Amino acid sequence: MEARHERDHHDWHSADYVDGWIAKDIKRDDRRRPLLAKAMAQAPFGRNDAVRILDVAGGYGAVSEAALKAFPKARVTIHDYSEVMLDRARKHFAGGTGPIAYVQADLTDPAWTKRVGGPFDLVVSGIAIHNLHDPKPIGDCYRAIYTVLAPGGCFINCDHFDRAGGVDLHLKLLREAGYAQVACPVHEKPTGIIKAVRTA
Repeated sequence: MEARHERDHHDWHSADYVDGWIAKDIKRDDRRRPLLAKAMAQAPFGRNDAVRILDVAGGYGAVSEAALKAFPKARVTIHDYSEVMLDRARKHFAGGTGPIAYVQADLTDPAWTKRVGGPFDLVVSGIAIHNLHDPKPIGDCYRAIYTVLAPGGCFINCDHFDRAGGVDLHLKLLREAGYAQVACPVHEKPTGIIKAVRTA
């Protein structure tokens, strides 16, 4: 739910637009859930670990839901550019699993990391960061995520890498951002799962 290019075509501040978008997105659940389960399986944590998780551009909570299914004791922060999306996430998780925090911030604003807090053991993102389009803002985002990871923390990004320069470019950008261990264990074009670890 992010990035200025996307804002040219989407009205993430409109409740009607967001509700229509979510209704269409939910129809993808049968394809998305297995992929998100594969993404969470890459995280180096046990099911009962109290993992501190940040969901970047988390929208109405689909990725956070997968993370909480994998790690029921996790403490999750859902970030998004759209306050309307975050409101839908609050409703999605109302009366359910917690604790969950909700933070509105723009990924193109260098101060967004101060708003989300941290450090986090695990940062996740699903079909979002590619919407930044260009290598420079994507690389900046990867560097920002690095700063909110705890030492040994892991960033798992499930995204349409082939629509934003390809997997090799994203692996390069992650290495340049400081991640010591970077790999793409799953690539189902145009979508893949990239795992990057902060070791220091």
